Amino acid sequence: MPQFPMMKNTSFVVGGSSLAIHAWTNDQRLTTNDVFMRIAYLECFSGISGDMFLGALVDAGVAPVVLDKTVAALGVGARLEISKVVRSGISATKVDVWVDGEKDMPREEYWAKKDAEHAHSHAREHSHDHSHEHPHGHEHSHGEHTHKHEHAQPHRGLTEIRQIISGADIAESAKAKAIRIFEALGEAESKIHDVPVESIHFHEVGSVDAIVDIVCTAVGVEALGVDEIVCSPLNVGGGSVKCAHGTFPVPAPATVELLKSAPVYSSGIQAELVTPTGAAIAATLANRFDRFPQMKIAKSAYGAGSRDFPGHPNVLRIVIGEAVPLLTAKTKRENVSILEANLDDLNPQVFGYVMDRLLEEGALDVFGMPVQMKKNRPGTLLTVLCKPEDADKLTELIFSETTTLGVRRRDEVRQTLARRWESVRTEWGEVRIKIASMNGTVTNYAPEYEDCRRIAAEHHIPLKTVMQEATRVYVAGVKH
Repeated sequence: MPQFPMMKNTSFVVGGSSLAIHAWTNDQRLTTNDVFMRIAYLECFSGISGDMFLGALVDAGVAPVVLDKTVAALGVGARLEISKVVRSGISATKVDVWVDGEKDMPREEYWAKKDAEHAHSHAREHSHDHSHEHPHGHEHSHGEHTHKHEHAQPHRGLTEIRQIISGADIAESAKAKAIRIFEALGEAESKIHDVPVESIHFHEVGSVDAIVDIVCTAVGVEALGVDEIVCSPLNVGGGSVKCAHGTFPVPAPATVELLKSAPVYSSGIQAELVTPTGAAIAATLANRFDRFPQMKIAKSAYGAGSRDFPGHPNVLRIVIGEAVPLLTAKTKRENVSILEANLDDLNPQVFGYVMDRLLEEGALDVFGMPVQMKKNRPGTLLTVLCKPEDADKLTELIFSETTTLGVRRRDEVRQTLARRWESVRTEWGEVRIKIASMNGTVTNYAPEYEDCRRIAAEHHIPLKTVMQEATRVYVAGVKH
């Protein structure tokens, strides 16, 4: 059986479909049997944070140069430091972000440092002026101590963060992932504070180190090259944590909001194990939360947290493997949004136009069904399937192009067969054939309608004749 030499961050394109052939390490090899469903399982027995996830990605084989280039592309004056550490006897990779000569730290350490600086500032000012006639040389702002002599990182809004990410020289798909993670954080903060999401100014998660963590995570996940991310229940920790707005019980309010649909527990450790950034990464990138999936394990990797708890390994483990064919059908699972609106006063001609516009703007599928509405009025149920990141844009289009006063939205998981395109040559020209397969076996194939329609119109022959001939040519090629 032919083998592919391993090259880091490599993907192969076969028949127009990008297949999951990726490098794990320099000395491993993959055979042609390894082109199907690859799973990454996140074991969050000690929670998850941005730096832990980055460490696990590097430990799993993501080249550090990929992350270094990402940091440079952001242009925020940061750099990464990657090292090997031991946490309760387990060797793990630690990734630290350095900004202006200082290393990022857990936020309880950050606030302890701030409190110490605050106390030192008070003591120094009181020693210089016992009459207390001049104001203190520092400012208080929403629980944060911003000293005039200190170069503090700014609090950025979602718009500014989007601009930083959009301006970076990285893949568009990675930009979209990173922005989705920040939007999830923004929506959580928006709900907690009851203010519009665009008015939110991030504190800890708007700082440079958080931006680096999230964008590098998005790039690193793509470099890892897995088809599905499954996440375990999350150990959130316990006790309390000081945030920008005060001291709160663990998990912090934003973390609770982000993980409202995820399985969580606490092992009793009195520390914040799941940070808001970690919660946003898990909630956004994980295809599902579940127990250990059935797979053939290819590799395990560990990312280290900053603290070392006695008797408890403070690491995030990623296990990478291939779904077992006999137990798990090779179908792709993905999150989709469903948009629905009831229409009873829309011109049918406009309905057709709206369907075309929705598909042009990225909808995965659009259809209408006749329904009987209130007062026995006949109407149409408009249903749109789309990627979650396109839901807001398509909702706005529905409002602007139809007469509806409300659009319902729900998020679901869909499974799809692996699909690819091949072209066949008929006597009138080339026709693309869409081919669907499961576990490597072709289950469906069909000629592309638009190709056949164009040929039928150009040559003045029946459409069904073109479709039948394209199918015949494909089947004949398969048999030979």
